[in-house]
Amino acid sequence: MSKIYTKTGDYGTTSLVGGSRVSKSEPILDLYGTCDELNAHIGVLIAEVNSSFLTDIQEKLFTVGGILATPIDKYELYWKDVCWDSFLTKIEKEIDEMDETLPSLHAFLLPQGSRAIAQAHVCRTICRKLERKIASFYAQKNSFYVQNNSFLVLLQIVNRLSDYFYILARFLHKKLEIAEKYLKMS
Repeated sequence: MSKIYTKTGDYGTTSLVGGSRVSKSEPILDLYGTCDELNAHIGVLIAEVNSSFLTDIQEKLFTVGGILATPIDKYELYWKDVCWDSFLTKIEKEIDEMDETLPSLHAFLLPQGSRAIAQAHVCRTICRKLERKIASFYAQKNSFYVQNNSFLVLLQIVNRLSDYFYILARFLHKKLEIAEKYLKMS
């Protein structure tokens, strides 16, 4: 039986996909760590709202994290066959189906109402944080990591997921019969 601890990270380094070691202070670790944070928060949301699509999102986020943790020279070996088109379409379909049932919104929605609604908003905000980090990392053109169109596609996926969690929160208001609360403008 293998042990969970390897002790290889005891001195502040970790392995990337393919085995190369880098400092845990590298910005890429913050990037894919945020992806992992989002995935864990989706798990909390699943505890409140059992949804097979949320599990699909979690599975895809593991791929996103893997891509983010891959040096450019290993990308083709691990990720060349990954295609995001059907997943992006599925997210948009889920958004559209929920949105069709909701009234128009003309004010800022407060992220509250129930544990599930608030957790959907937490997922939305972490998506936005991940999106900012991917955009920033891509803008730096760090040649050690994947800097091709896969980063742009990941931006699209994460952007759409943040929209999904926003609409999911609104949809949960309706489903749970909890009135939405809006920012009062003076």
